[in-house]
Amino acid sequence: MKNLIYLSLIIFLYSCSETIEKVETPELSQWRGDNRDGKYNETDLLKSWPANGPLLVWFNDSVGNGYGSPVVTSDRVYINGEVDSIGYLFAFNLNGKLQWKSPYGKEWTENYVGARSAPTVVGDLIYICSGMGEIACFEKEKGTKKWSKNMVSDFHGKNIHFGYAESILIDDSTLFATPGGKDTNVIALNRFNGDLKWISKAKGKQSAYCSPLLIILPKRKIIATFSENEFFGIDAKDGNLLWSQKQDTFCTIHGNTPLYENGIIYYLAGCGNGLVKLKLTDDGSAITELWRSTALINVMGGFIKVNNTIYGGNEDRKKWSSINSETGKLIDSLDFQNGVTIYADSMLYCYNEKGEVGLINLNGEKMQLVSSFKFKKGTKEHFSHPVIKNGILYIRHGKSLMAFNVKK
Repeated sequence: MKNLIYLSLIIFLYSCSETIEKVETPELSQWRGDNRDGKYNETDLLKSWPANGPLLVWFNDSVGNGYGSPVVTSDRVYINGEVDSIGYLFAFNLNGKLQWKSPYGKEWTENYVGARSAPTVVGDLIYICSGMGEIACFEKEKGTKKWSKNMVSDFHGKNIHFGYAESILIDDSTLFATPGGKDTNVIALNRFNGDLKWISKAKGKQSAYCSPLLIILPKRKIIATFSENEFFGIDAKDGNLLWSQKQDTFCTIHGNTPLYENGIIYYLAGCGNGLVKLKLTDDGSAITELWRSTALINVMGGFIKVNNTIYGGNEDRKKWSSINSETGKLIDSLDFQNGVTIYADSMLYCYNEKGEVGLINLNGEKMQLVSSFKFKKGTKEHFSHPVIKNGILYIRHGKSLMAFNVKK
């Protein structure tokens, strides 16, 4: 009898271990790629384009007003847009056919009308943040709203001049957002039901349009983001403020997600603050500034680090610039109007504020504009960050979403 019990126990434990091994990490699709660093893991892409640009495979002119980027999963494209003051989450299949659209409440209409942020997709759930501070969770299949909270009415946040613009950060079962209130600077919610996990006063300042970064250390996870004129890090477990750095020049707009790599944090800011390199202690409890450079200044176009070089659109110079990451010194400049930078298959993709898209080859320390094209579809400013997935380049220009084939 004992042998039978032992055998049954062994079989039970084995079946449990098999089940555990089969549990897969849910697919994550978010702002500026897997690591929020603007790099897309693509291969066999075109190294030059025809004069009129790569092939436009589909487009939709009815995604509503907005500047938020699309997010692409293995089977769908999601994007936020404003129509008649109401914000909608749109879902398309990969051929551009609308699958559903779901309202999430009033969207920003005071200035630069439209949706600001990109959705975040984790497994079967989608998370959005509206310009009015509405955080909502939708089911992926049919777009059914599961829950919602408002950063202003529910968490005493204070909205900002151009409306909330952060793309929601998720880690495991936790959702992080920045209401920007005096006592509720950052919050952590249960991503499955919206229940509050913790509140962090942090610096008690307003939000600054930044989509935060999750820094994963051996014994700690850190949320790194901006308030109106402070860069700071908090413990992801409990919201405890670990460190902060005040900006030399007061600036309320910090739209660039910081970058973390091997114990080093980089951030890029505007208003004269520029590019900054920080050393993070092994336990994540403190930072030390290594250098600060005003050779590259940008408030929301993103930046890319490849080996020992950092690239980005330069607002002051109205060009693209490259910076040595060891010294902070300017390496090279390229005469191409400032804008947004992403990276794939050893090339920079630069979308400037004139509506031109440039393909840039990185030849040693020099940047070479290989191809460029300008499109006429869409409305208003060219601020949205492009996305590349499975050889397709997605670009949002106001009410238009375009998909270009950039595969060889």
